[in-house]
Amino acid sequence: MNDKPRHNKNTEPVFFGAKLADSDSFKTLFRDGMALVEEAADYLDGDGRMEAKSLPRVASLAYATESMRLTTRLMQMASWLLLQRAVNEGEMSLEQAGQEKNKVRLHGLSSAKDGPGWDELPLRLRALIDQSLHLQKRIRHLDDVIYSKKSQEPETVAEQSNPVGDQIGMIASAFAVTAHE
Repeated sequence: MNDKPRHNKNTEPVFFGAKLADSDSFKTLFRDGMALVEEAADYLDGDGRMEAKSLPRVASLAYATESMRLTTRLMQMASWLLLQRAVNEGEMSLEQAGQEKNKVRLHGLSSAKDGPGWDELPLRLRALIDQSLHLQKRIRHLDDVIYSKKSQEPETVAEQSNPVGDQIGMIASAFAVTAHE
């Protein structure tokens, strides 16, 4: 057993949000997000376009509205993901990304699941919308963690108390006072 006192001298700041943005969780989120963007684009340009042609008028309007919302939501999330990747790769600072991300809308991009025509929309479109809303929730959570004021303030690693060191410091202070008197 090592009898040396455990004294941690690492007092460098730890930026939790920045570490989280460079984690495996972020990398997975990035891959999931970009894959969903590609999947939605393929669907909307292919099968979705064909399915939309056979929809009744109300459902056709709902399709146009929801596909636009889906596309907008995915583009906003892709922009956010690309900003975070740029930070991770050292292409921009977290502060620069924070300023740029203010142009990205992660809130308020919902879908009218209870609106007219929703139930008549193709199942694949509804599934893509659900996936995008779930991804949006994950991104908003990570955004809150990374850009919250608390995560921007460095946390210092607390040093463990060293009673012997404290006593030596008090003795040294006492001698320093009497030496100057």
